Amino acid sequence: MDKLMDNPWFIKGLALVLAILLYSSIDHPGRKLTESYVPGEESEETIKDFPVTAYYDTENLVVSGIPDTVDITIKGPITHVQTAKALRNFEVVADLTNVKIGKQRVKLEVRDLSDKLKAEIKPKSVTVTIQEKITKEFPVEVEFNANQVEDGFSSGKPVAEPKKVKITGAKSEIDRIVYVKAVLEVKNVLKETITKEARIQVLDKDLNKLNVVVEPETVKVTVPIKQSVKTVPINVVKKGNPPVGVTIQSIELDQNEAVITASEEVLKKTDSVRVEVDVSKISDNTTLELPVIISNGITKVTPQMVKATVTVLKEKEEEIEEEKEEEKTVSGIPIQIQGLPQELKAQITDPANKRINIVVNGPSNAIDEIDPNDFRVYVDLSNLQEGSHQVNIHVEGPPDIKWEPEKSLAKITITNNA
Repeated sequence: MDKLMDNPWFIKGLALVLAILLYSSIDHPGRKLTESYVPGEESEETIKDFPVTAYYDTENLVVSGIPDTVDITIKGPITHVQTAKALRNFEVVADLTNVKIGKQRVKLEVRDLSDKLKAEIKPKSVTVTIQEKITKEFPVEVEFNANQVEDGFSSGKPVAEPKKVKITGAKSEIDRIVYVKAVLEVKNVLKETITKEARIQVLDKDLNKLNVVVEPETVKVTVPIKQSVKTVPINVVKKGNPPVGVTIQSIELDQNEAVITASEEVLKKTDSVRVEVDVSKISDNTTLELPVIISNGITKVTPQMVKATVTVLKEKEEEIEEEKEEEKTVSGIPIQIQGLPQELKAQITDPANKRINIVVNGPSNAIDEIDPNDFRVYVDLSNLQEGSHQVNIHVEGPPDIKWEPEKSLAKITITNNA
């Protein structure tokens, strides 16, 4: 070895070899490196949830059955495997460019993978359904919870803008469309008109969502809200009988009308409100401040109080002494029904003849002229539902005599008029 090192030609040859090796290790521009493969450096990796790309005529066809992802196992040199796994510079493809309409089996394939690698896809093939893509226009139905409207306010018919939307999808899906709804979602109670974006829902007859494309996806929904008010007369209702020798000549209110607030349904059934004047305690001209009485369902009344001016006429004492008090029974006065909605009907079951008798007391000259037509007897069935009820019998009659009904309660049965 020492002799070789002393030989100058050997030293020159060794230097030349080293120079060549050094030059070959440098990466020169434009130079293509030769990939080397060392046997034994094999690797295998499984990439889960790798996306699948489908190629087909998206303008005219709808494809279902293609999975969003698959698992793919790649094998080969470790450096190539790790690079492919990190960069994912290849794709899994379902090539449907030449398929026909209908159901068929399609093989999945790998594209742009290094030729030094092998790949295995799970699943290798899938069953797909090819359908014709169609577009159809549908009217939008607005869905809105009317219970979110504040008491005393009412909602008008909701309006969607635009009123129709275009829906695109497979013909089988389009044929299943039954409902195209714009569902308006609000959190607070409403007392003024609202305009809000609502997302379109496309549903079948069983309210299942359908896989279609809607254009536009949202519409503007306007729900008109207004306060429900009505102006009605204030009726004067006399309670009791005036003292002996006192005649109620007139009762005048300072306001004869009231404005009531309620739902539209209650307003339709309400024709008046009332004030009640107890004339049994009135012996002289007087002015009373009385509350306006409203029926169930009315949330507000204006005014709440009114002034009633009562004018009386007193008889002379000697005339009072000369008059004789008599008692008389007025028989067979029919009981009327009021306040019942049109969709319901009522049957008076007690008294069975739907009539009552009234015992009257007063001056003989007044009593003699009294007959059933001088009384109004009724039951108020406002706000009652179907079923059996016991209600008060109301009596209105002449102000100048005393009367007492022989029966104060009636039994009624309410049924649907349909």
